[in-house]
Amino acid sequence: MEWHYTVAAQTDAGIVKPVNQDSLTVKVANTNYGEAAFAVLCDGMGGLEQGEVASSVVVRAYEQWFLREFPHFLAKGFSESALERIWHQLANTCNARILDYGRERSATMGTTLTAMLLLDGRYYISHIGDCRVYVMGNGMEQLTTDQTYVAREVALGHMTPEQAQNDARRNVLLQCIGTVSSVKPDFLQGDLYAGDSFLVCSDGFRHSLTDMEVYSYCHTAFENMDWRVEKRLENSHIMNGQLRYLIDMNKERGERDNISAILAKAVNA
Repeated sequence: MEWHYTVAAQTDAGIVKPVNQDSLTVKVANTNYGEAAFAVLCDGMGGLEQGEVASSVVVRAYEQWFLREFPHFLAKGFSESALERIWHQLANTCNARILDYGRERSATMGTTLTAMLLLDGRYYISHIGDCRVYVMGNGMEQLTTDQTYVAREVALGHMTPEQAQNDARRNVLLQCIGTVSSVKPDFLQGDLYAGDSFLVCSDGFRHSLTDMEVYSYCHTAFENMDWRVEKRLENSHIMNGQLRYLIDMNKERGERDNISAILAKAVNA
């Protein structure tokens, strides 16, 4: 049995900001471990200067790693611990680069980072900040933990989820790339199940939509789609339309942030 992936990605500046500070990439490649899907989403810091520079620098770095170094990494034999170490080093290399760039220009800039790899029946996630990864199967489960002040307060029992959603400090990050001397990404891993769909999204995508709205809309459509490999391009087009619909719904509800999302459907054939 082989794993195959259908992917889609959409991003939008939104209704207020003149510049889209989100950056993203999604790739599917054949490897000696079967197909691999790779997605990266970075949200440049909204109020900071040149957040779009920081997010694009990180996305390009991870994209180049996947295209140039990942095949050599697999040729040596895949190791989950080695992947975690490499991604940790790459995040800190990007962090140092953005810090230096900012110092040279007397500017402050930063970005979140969420990278996801689907390979050989497993998922791997490296995460800094408050973008999210969800898996949609028999329900919708948030895999990542927001690295924010309010998420920490909720975890400590000092704040309810409802209070956190409306708190003025909801966008205060505990760490991000480009603003501290070093970063420590969360590293997550788990098994894929046939039919799983993964959603990677910026915080602007989820402020105005509930998890149930996203799940109901995507899952209902997915159940009626033909997931054979030969239908991949057609299905990718449909998935892009789904993301565009959800982004437009966010905009209609007055979302003020940039809005970005990536969908990846895993099929075991």
